[in-house]
Amino acid sequence: MMRALIACLPLLFGTPALAQSVSECDWRAGAAVIAEPWPDNTRTYSNGKVRLAVLDTIEPAAAAFHLLVLSPPYSEVGDRQCRVVSLDGALGFSGMDISKIESDYDPARGLMFTLPAGLYNPETGGSNWRQLSITLNQATGQIITTLGDLAR
Repeated sequence: MMRALIACLPLLFGTPALAQSVSECDWRAGAAVIAEPWPDNTRTYSNGKVRLAVLDTIEPAAAAFHLLVLSPPYSEVGDRQCRVVSLDGALGFSGMDISKIESDYDPARGLMFTLPAGLYNPETGGSNWRQLSITLNQATGQIITTLGDLAR
């Protein structure tokens, strides 16, 4: 299984248009995979109602980083929605730099975040850095993501 995944990585990461996925929290969102040190890899917004955290699932090494999003709306028992932003399903990014996150708010769209996210480059063994943009509507819980070129 792992060999098949590794064999597919160049095809997946060499594709110019990649669809990011937003899914409900699962094994990728456990406390054990929050990237260390926690203070450097988490941020809060909207008076603490929204929390973002970089997740490092370790494997596959070339696609181990995801972003945890805890946000309104709240359930009937009072907990926030929990979502994971990945590159494509269980495959994450080769890196994320939350220290460079930028945020903004548009009442018509919601909270907007941009941060650098790496895509594994099989030719160099390094990362090609792109800009991951996330728009969060706290009223509906909708999360929209795009992946573009880094702003210069």
